[in-house]
Amino acid sequence: MTPDKPEHTLSTIDGMAAVDKVQWDRLGGASKSSQTESGIFYNPFVSHAFLSSLEDSGSVCAETGWLPRHIVLREPGGELEGALPACIKSHSMGEYVFDHAWADAFTRAGGRYYPKLQCSAPFTPATGPRLMVTPGPAAEAGRRALAAGGRALCSQLGLSSVHATFVPEAEIAAFEAEGYLHRTDQQFHFANQSYGSYSDFLDTLSSRKRKQLKKERRLALENGIEIEWLSGNDLNETVWDVFYGFYVDTGGRKWGRPYLTRAFFSLIGERMAEDVLLVMAKREGRYIAGAINFIGGDCLYGRHWGCAEDHPFLHFEVCYHQAIDFAIEKGLARVEAGAQGEHKLARGYMPVTTHSAHYIDHPGLRGAVADYLKRERREVAYMRDVLSEHGPFRKAEQAVSQDD
Repeated sequence: MTPDKPEHTLSTIDGMAAVDKVQWDRLGGASKSSQTESGIFYNPFVSHAFLSSLEDSGSVCAETGWLPRHIVLREPGGELEGALPACIKSHSMGEYVFDHAWADAFTRAGGRYYPKLQCSAPFTPATGPRLMVTPGPAAEAGRRALAAGGRALCSQLGLSSVHATFVPEAEIAAFEAEGYLHRTDQQFHFANQSYGSYSDFLDTLSSRKRKQLKKERRLALENGIEIEWLSGNDLNETVWDVFYGFYVDTGGRKWGRPYLTRAFFSLIGERMAEDVLLVMAKREGRYIAGAINFIGGDCLYGRHWGCAEDHPFLHFEVCYHQAIDFAIEKGLARVEAGAQGEHKLARGYMPVTTHSAHYIDHPGLRGAVADYLKRERREVAYMRDVLSEHGPFRKAEQAVSQDD
């Protein structure tokens, strides 16, 4: 593949309906079959099923401020060879890598920050492929072409900037080569050290933390609470109605208006049910809380949680402890439990650096942001080291966890 030659074309599409599902899912990371060929593990959030469900449900559209404008790289015969999922944004909500201060500063200086180009899985703070290419020896050239395509679209449409968020560290070099700035942040992930059971994981903790988590799990399931794992055919419309009620309650309190429509959940139930895990808490025959997770090739991704009843420690049980149980049982390498949350540290989720890439067109704003990011990267690295020292593991195991 030689993307710089005329016969290979870069263009944009205005939604997933404009691209063949089979071709899209052949790109690295977009399906379980592409995982085998490329060595990049399947990430459900860049699959055709997930992205099309966001668009077809009305969760991602012009009315919500997410206008799809995916960049695609095609071979001479029209076959899809690469893609960069992207939306033109009129705000900075639902991104989890915050640039509000940049927007405010540029506006005060007389600039126009919006619209901008956002390259991500919408509403999803999970690292996954952004520069998606067909596996092969020329894959890196394809990544460079897609990164350059984001910059070209920014210029063509008069946008202020391009933001690729939750980017794999391996893709950062391609973005930087095309003039993007590197930003880091932090999440908390559980690393499965080939544990045979949750008890094996507990054995790696300090005595005090081990006792604390045993007590926490016991108290969470008092009052006759039971836990169910629902996936595949278990995900019927009745279950989705209940879970959507939980989601709306939490979303309304956090963001004012939930991002995802009810139709989105029905669509992922139709299109990718085997990649979805609902952890549901039941009491007296009625679901009272639940969390939705997505199952990747080597990772369980925790996303949304909600409840109809408040019980001590139930949130931790449903969102964090049960996710560890599932990952260990299924042999998954890690659990990514979403954004924020130093409280996850005590439950075995250690600090991990996340990455993003930002192209800013205006030289003055670009210079100011570049200077800020240098200082921010140092602070993120410092805080990761500090928090790692306060993990729940015994010292020997903690050193292994920090290496991961």
